[in-house]
Amino acid sequence: MTPLPVITGFGGISPAGRSSAHRGYSRLVESALAETERLALIASLKGLSGTTTPDEHLLSNTLVRSLESSLFDPQAQRVHRETVLSQANGPDLAVLVPETLAAKVTSAGQLPSAFDPAALYASRNHPRALQMTVYGASDAINSLGIDWRAIRATVAPDAISVYAGNCMGQLDQGGFGGMLQARLLGRKITSKQLPLGLTEMPADFINAYLLGNLGTTGTSAAACATFLYNLRQGILDIRSGSARVAIVGTSEAPLVPEVFEGFNVMGALGADAKLRALDGLAADAEFDSRRACRPFGDNCGFTLAESSQFVVLMDDSLAMELGANILGSVSDVFINADGFKKSIASPGVGNYLTMAKAVASARAIVGERSLGTRCLVQAHGTGTPQNRVSESAILDRIAAEFGIDNWQVSAVKAFVGHSLASSGGDQLMATLGLWQHGIIPGIETVTALADDVCKQHLDFVLRHRHVGTEGIDVALLNSKGFGGNNATATVLAPHITRRLLAARHGAKAMDYHQQRNESAQEAAADYDRAASTGDHRILYHFDNNVMDEAALSFSYAQDHSPLAVSVGRDRPSVPLNLSSPYAGLLGEA
Repeated sequence: MTPLPVITGFGGISPAGRSSAHRGYSRLVESALAETERLALIASLKGLSGTTTPDEHLLSNTLVRSLESSLFDPQAQRVHRETVLSQANGPDLAVLVPETLAAKVTSAGQLPSAFDPAALYASRNHPRALQMTVYGASDAINSLGIDWRAIRATVAPDAISVYAGNCMGQLDQGGFGGMLQARLLGRKITSKQLPLGLTEMPADFINAYLLGNLGTTGTSAAACATFLYNLRQGILDIRSGSARVAIVGTSEAPLVPEVFEGFNVMGALGADAKLRALDGLAADAEFDSRRACRPFGDNCGFTLAESSQFVVLMDDSLAMELGANILGSVSDVFINADGFKKSIASPGVGNYLTMAKAVASARAIVGERSLGTRCLVQAHGTGTPQNRVSESAILDRIAAEFGIDNWQVSAVKAFVGHSLASSGGDQLMATLGLWQHGIIPGIETVTALADDVCKQHLDFVLRHRHVGTEGIDVALLNSKGFGGNNATATVLAPHITRRLLAARHGAKAMDYHQQRNESAQEAAADYDRAASTGDHRILYHFDNNVMDEAALSFSYAQDHSPLAVSVGRDRPSVPLNLSSPYAGLLGEA
């Protein structure tokens, strides 16, 4: 049987807070939570901030909000940039600078106030996205409730894949941003800025400093669809049998002045003046930054955000053997380009194909009735006029083609903003939370759908909706990226995944798994409690058990059996068979 990629752990950090134990999800639906869950959410936020401030203050310092000065001062940056560019480029450009910077953007999806990932380990001037990687990947691995050494002792050293990265690279002072600014500002380029700026560096950090991993590694670079592209890499490795564990994620930290300015001159961001105009406010009036991102409503642009999200996948046999948590499964991720395009930033036809394939996959697994009434679409939902028209048209057309009358649609960017490469991870975390708490996060920044939104076959969830923990069987995560990067994932609910596992492994195996799973659940809950007190158990092992050639042993039998490499030290002596599926086709070599 083809292995099923099971979601056994997840974690991260986003404007909603810590992802593990569904704490970040809880922030999205805070107003609909039971009191015990609300108190647990507040505790998790206190664990991040290290403060005992009032509950409402903690809550107000999360999600999309007015841009804080902890990363940079927006007003001071405007004055500085205007002065530098005027002096460097002469009077002609000086005339253009005020116009370029006039459309201020002061709303963003920022990590919770007072949370500093650099303070939790020896960060050594790492760029912010890599600091967030260390935290987010640690959170995901700790959420497993299974000691990582036990996992590594069970599988071959090359049977663990890591796919993690971002689409912008590291653009703050520790990475490419500092390298490119150094000469202009009269500074020296450091030896770390170039290598630490590379887009695949989150995967490299996880392998080298968190896990000591020897397996497959890398990242896709697919603009705002990067998380789902990496997710596809992970599930393909597990389905093919080349990996038994896959850690998949992204870490994006784009809240730097140049990125704001770059997207803003494209007209892509929800600038202050445009948001005031939407609400009919005077030019100098205060506006509600909380409502800056309005997917499928009357809107004016997306809201930039930072986020680091990771998920741990296992093949179903390993998950059953270890008693791992069964949080859902990913049956497919489909990817299609747009073909010829008028503009790199314009929509195309590729997303019609990915959605149609994902729906067909879901129907083949859960059936037509479930698809029509118990399926949720997590829309890309950026909050731009172009997206509300193009994506709603795609969803409405696909729903009609498959006979779906009221397809439920949600969009979490309304709460956390657009974290670019990590946006698909934000969608997945919200979906996993739905299956734990039974509430679909509503698009609550929108009071009414825009007139040009296609909605004949769609049911946009504008208010938090209680559907029960088993009210949704399958979720479709949709991502669209500049350049024609389209991806849609078919994600199966925990109760559907358990039914699949029972059909594949039998009742006796399910009983065995349940017994073993009790300790994993207890350990995961213990980690959640520790993190809520500020003990985040960061996994960071610099210069730890560094391997050399003495740790390897090679063997090659005279009967021409495959070459095997055994890895020693703290790893099991499991041979890595090096052969080819095409061996023997040419006869005796």
